[in-house]
Amino acid sequence: MTSSRKHQLKSLMLQIAHNLLEAEAAEAKEEKKRYMEENCPTLPFPGSLQDLQDLCRKLHQQIDIVDDERYDMEVKVTKSNKEIDDLKMKVQDLNGKFKKPALKKVRMSADAMLQALLGSKHKVSMDLRANLKQVRKEVKDEEKDALGDWRKNIEDKAGMDGRKKMFESEA
Repeated sequence: MTSSRKHQLKSLMLQIAHNLLEAEAAEAKEEKKRYMEENCPTLPFPGSLQDLQDLCRKLHQQIDIVDDERYDMEVKVTKSNKEIDDLKMKVQDLNGKFKKPALKKVRMSADAMLQALLGSKHKVSMDLRANLKQVRKEVKDEEKDALGDWRKNIEDKAGMDGRKKMFESEA
């Protein structure tokens, strides 16, 4: 096929497409005009004030009806969207395919964690060693006194009083 023949066919196809688009646009205009005549009749302009008020009341009633229908449609759409989301969640649960992100190891001190959790308002320093319970070994002074001062023990046991104390302590 020669280039002139290709060019002629291409221009012919473009011309046919252009005619089809124009016919489609004219058809859309006619359909719009027909729809407007059916659903939106021309308003009669009344001459008296009473007729004008009646027309306004009638128009307000029609507006209320349309608003009610619009609201009902919106509620249905939101309800169906919620159902769709729930069903998607159920399908995802049944498939069991959850993408778990790769977590990075983060080095963070206890102070930095508290500041991140509580925000910058709370300045809490966490010195773990300060909160530890301190345990000290207490040496019992009573045992040292009892063992160390043997003279006092002997003096206490000497005489009748000492023997009486020994007897009472054994019993």
